[in-house]
Formats: sequence, C-alpha cells, structure tokens
Amino acid sequence: MLDRTARWRKSSRSNNGGECVEVADNLPGVVGVRDSKDPTGPVLTFDRDGWGRFLDGLKDGDAAA
Repeated sequence: MLDRTARWRKSSRSNNGGECVEVADNLPGVVGVRDSKDPTGPVLTFDRDGWGRFLDGLKDGDAAA
C-alpha cells in the first residue's frame, strides 16, 4: 500500500464519464496509478524512469510503451 501522503489527481483531459485513472507523482522514488472508480483497489507503481519512458511512448503514439 502506498503512503497516505499520496496526492491523487486525474488528467486535465479526463472528461469521459468517470472512466479514468489517477496518478500520484508526489511519492519518493515511485509513481502510483489507480482506477478512479476503485480508489481502495490495487495500485500499480512505476519507478520514475519507467514512468517517463511510458509517457514518452504515449506521446510518440506507441501504445505498447
């Protein structure tokens, strides 16, 4: 479980009826990702380098990032 200090946020582009993920990027060394519809459910964590590569892949149009 992630630290209680995690500040979760949705993308500013999320406006599709609640089908969103939330990101906590204020944690030391990791980025947390969770389903906004299930805030007490499982959380995926990425190290910061891996998260950066994932975002770069999305920006480049590579869905398999």
